[in-house]
Amino acid sequence: MNRTLKVMPAASFAKSVGKSAGGLVAMFAGLFAALALAAEVGGVRLDDKVSIGAQELILNGAGLRTRVVFKVYVASLYLPQKATELAAVLAKSPRRIQLNLLRTLSADQLVEALNEGLAENNTTAELAAVKPQVDQLATIMKSFKEVKEKDVITLDFVDGATRIGLNGEGKGSIGGDAFNQALTKVWLGEKPVQADLKKSLLGV
Repeated sequence: MNRTLKVMPAASFAKSVGKSAGGLVAMFAGLFAALALAAEVGGVRLDDKVSIGAQELILNGAGLRTRVVFKVYVASLYLPQKATELAAVLAKSPRRIQLNLLRTLSADQLVEALNEGLAENNTTAELAAVKPQVDQLATIMKSFKEVKEKDVITLDFVDGATRIGLNGEGKGSIGGDAFNQALTKVWLGEKPVQADLKKSLLGV
């Protein structure tokens, strides 16, 4: 039985190929755009957006915290809108500072580092005013025993309180704007734990 081979006209073939190519280009462009939304710092993939309750926050900046030659954690800052100065950050709520651990730390090491940062960036009077909250923070952190590589600590400021989380589980809440401001200055104050980390968090 004879079969007739139908040949698509050249113009139609070109048009068909063009549509397919255009579709592929659009598909890959969309894929790369989606990938570009997520930042990667120190081998840690960070979400470009997170939510606290019904409020969506965007990634303001992120950077690597090192100590001597060791990578300690990746810190990231999430805000409702972008900010490049401490005052603007403190004016926004809710907000989140997130720490993605890159090595194991004991609870004592964690508390010592935070206390050092608090002392460096707050006056004696400011620290005295929030001492009960600082003690509460130490108690919560010590309940962790230790934190390990890939653990995630979140410090969320919402409704006038600092909510502390570990790997998505709430560990405690500490009330007071003044306390959260003092804590935020550990990373964004005049004597931050690391100058280039502060710049990265502020996106400057």
